[in-house]
Amino acid sequence: MTTQMDGLVAIVTGGASGIGAATAAQLAAAGASVAVLDLNPESGPGGHFAVRCDVADTASVDEAVRAVAERFGRIDVVVNNAGIGAQGTVADNDDDEWHRVFDINVVGMVRVSRAALPHLRRSPAAAIVNTCSIAATAGLPQRALYGASKGAVLSLTLAMAADHIREGIRVNCVNPGTADTPWIGRLMDQSEDPQAERAALNARQPHGRLVSADEVAAAITYLASPAAGSTTGTSLAVDGGMQGLRLRPAQ
Repeated sequence: MTTQMDGLVAIVTGGASGIGAATAAQLAAAGASVAVLDLNPESGPGGHFAVRCDVADTASVDEAVRAVAERFGRIDVVVNNAGIGAQGTVADNDDDEWHRVFDINVVGMVRVSRAALPHLRRSPAAAIVNTCSIAATAGLPQRALYGASKGAVLSLTLAMAADHIREGIRVNCVNPGTADTPWIGRLMDQSEDPQAERAALNARQPHGRLVSADEVAAAITYLASPAAGSTTGTSLAVDGGMQGLRLRPAQ
């Protein structure tokens, strides 16, 4: 993969931390020039073209994408990774929170993809990869709002893949299981017993541990690369078997 993406330019939203930062690093290692779009791009590891971007604001997105195109002269890959979490049943989040989460997790992907489309249409290796979630395909407790937003991301991915395949733009998504990211870390820290909460989350996934950000990033990098040239409209689970396996309780 070290030369798979030579000459290509990739945008990673939410690229300053967690899965986004790991993805930016792996895309760069594969040869791509990487632009990190984030609310706090300076908090990232550095080494990439960093642009402040609020995916909930159309003007901010348009300006950020324009800056990338002016810097590199092209855009070939968009990784729609920026998103926020939410906890609770349908009784626990008010209308404003529903609107906020969908505006960032779903419409944010629309804004970035829409702004990048004119550039992607000119690319010989155009790809969009959306960060979805196991919450889109499995019912998880206390994740009604988050799961609904990621279910929309899954459907959006399929629709975009159909719309743009004849323009030479591939669209796929990754469905991480519970990943060892700053957001999950904060949730565990807020629990009454963080150590017990981590043990429970580890046990929920058949391989017995949290998914690493690097593992998700590797899947994103593959889908974004020309090596996946015949892969579109696909959701790739990176979840330790959580979606597909049904194991007996450990003895």
